Amino acid sequence: MNDKPSINRLLDIMARLRDPDGGCPWDIEQDFRSIAPYTIEEAHEVADAIERGDLDDLKDELGDLLFQVVFHARMAEEEGAFTFGDVVAAISDKLERRHPHVFGDADITDAQAQTVNWENIKAAERAERGDGDDSLLAGVSRGLPALRRSVKLQKRAARVGFDWSAAEPVFEKIIEELDELKAAMAETDADGIDEEVGDLLFAMTNLARKLDVDPGGALRRSNHKFERRFRAMEALANQRGLGLAAMKHDELEDHYREVKRRLGEAD
Repeated sequence: MNDKPSINRLLDIMARLRDPDGGCPWDIEQDFRSIAPYTIEEAHEVADAIERGDLDDLKDELGDLLFQVVFHARMAEEEGAFTFGDVVAAISDKLERRHPHVFGDADITDAQAQTVNWENIKAAERAERGDGDDSLLAGVSRGLPALRRSVKLQKRAARVGFDWSAAEPVFEKIIEELDELKAAMAETDADGIDEEVGDLLFAMTNLARKLDVDPGGALRRSNHKFERRFRAMEALANQRGLGLAAMKHDELEDHYREVKRRLGEAD
């Protein structure tokens, strides 16, 4: 199947939406900053569709994400900065450059070696651009979701051995951070509480990494689980003519445990 006509149609639609003469008023008034939150949102929608295993929804969400790329490219073209074609060329060049074992004569035989080589190539690219930051942590975007950025920072540090040898020692660090959080709470130190909660989350992310678990994905699954159970609890309460707001804490807990049993889900 030739996808080029479909891409051209989408580019034409985007140009029409941004046309000051008869285009969409909302689309016309947007800029990079105003669209950026939608781009992030659509990326999360893609991840959610994947998490749910809904391929039909994934198709739609990938389209929405592609539209975000086209939108940004159109605004850049209007400013004379670059075009959608330039975006395609740039990523094509980058992929070929960063896969020398596929498009060149490099010898890379496993995924781990490719990961190391990928990072080395990225470091060389930064040096070529004149980026003066030669830290091992250079290039870890500050715009990443916090959990994802934690994992990337920890992985970079682990490359020089700054890491735990296994998952078990991380538990001690988690207990240490919990104790420090309790101390900050005892002193009603708001700034200290904020800092210690962050340290605790960072330690939990480290544990997830050592267990080869994506903390963001794990949290999304827990969110889905909680939402499923809470909605079931609301439905159960409604069947019994009860309102959740009027229930005592013990009653809420009893209903929550009951819906877990009905759903056949363990704690």
